Amino acid sequence: MFGETSAFSGFSVDDIDAARRFYGETLGLEVEETGPEGMEMLLLVLAGGARVLVYPKEDHAPASFTILNFQVDDIERTVDELVGRGASMERYPGFDADDRGIVRGGGGPAVAWFTDPAGNVLSVLQET
Repeated sequence: MFGETSAFSGFSVDDIDAARRFYGETLGLEVEETGPEGMEMLLLVLAGGARVLVYPKEDHAPASFTILNFQVDDIERTVDELVGRGASMERYPGFDADDRGIVRGGGGPAVAWFTDPAGNVLSVLQET
């Protein structure tokens, strides 16, 4: 049914200006402004042209799961740069993280989680 249509993902934030700064300045993504008059929204333009809609929601509750995963070539360098830009790596029970907050092992990629200003969870991943 939808095999030949385009699709995009979206998520909410509680402060669209903070989201614009975080995704545009901290993460270095291309951020486009969109939305009907009186309801400013953002489009994040990802590598390869994928787009993600970011919209304000008054009663926003942060996602309890990872909303965006960024695949990187050097997770240590990326984590160091994120921390240098003000992000802090999250640590979750059941995941053995190193001193940088990077989880390795278990047969999957190395991963480190962090949050946006609205509390939504993001990650950086490096295939091993």
